[in-house]
Amino acid sequence: LAVTIAAFVPAEPWPENATLYQPLKEDQILLSDCASSLAVQAYLRMCGLPVQVVYRANAEYMSPSGKIPFIHVGNQVVSELGPIVQFTKAKGHSLSDGLDDVQRAEMKAYMELVNNMLLTAELYIQWCDDSTATEISRPRYSSPYSWPLNKILAYQKQWEVRRKMNAIGWGGKTLEQVYEDVSQCCQALSQRLGTQSYFFNKQPTELDALVFGHLFTILTTRLTSTELAERIKSYSNLLSFCRRIEQTYFEDKSS
Repeated sequence: LAVTIAAFVPAEPWPENATLYQPLKEDQILLSDCASSLAVQAYLRMCGLPVQVVYRANAEYMSPSGKIPFIHVGNQVVSELGPIVQFTKAKGHSLSDGLDDVQRAEMKAYMELVNNMLLTAELYIQWCDDSTATEISRPRYSSPYSWPLNKILAYQKQWEVRRKMNAIGWGGKTLEQVYEDVSQCCQALSQRLGTQSYFFNKQPTELDALVFGHLFTILTTRLTSTELAERIKSYSNLLSFCRRIEQTYFEDKSS
């Protein structure tokens, strides 16, 4: 009965001044944060919920969870895609209401796969690959700050990520093993997508937003090697999927 009643609850009006915060776009933000932020932006656009993107050097420290991105809606602050999906759902805006229980469980499993494989691979490459950490991650991460704070914050972040990698069993992996994990993840996503426009039915869900955020960012971000992007380019349907979402939700239709 509760489900039936909920279906008829009108959606709450979405405030015009809803704001999404992320690090500085040109000089500071790293691959993993950029991917997570794009996933949230894609999700909100798919829901038809406008949000203004604001760039702050201290966005990570403004976030209540320390995670990027976060949104400020009314008097509430919510960070990361999962909690943001639940937040919008509570306000009557959802992309996955049309899924049955089996599909919903499958969607969650694929979202876990993306977070456990793609996001972890991004963090590994940023902070555990020495050339990437030296040439890209530490300089960009610390760019808003002056010496010696810039050095301290960058090495502190690198230490935190490497400690996490050791805790989840990724610390001893080689770069090639990480690339292979990414390939396996992409293969699973490619097989699930098949010839469909979206992963479930003909409408996007939060899984589509999450996959797009990570794949599109990997494809368009400069790293010390192109190998990560090349692994994705092996799957033509994933490339078409990224282009479809970019055209549908991000390109200006008025021009």
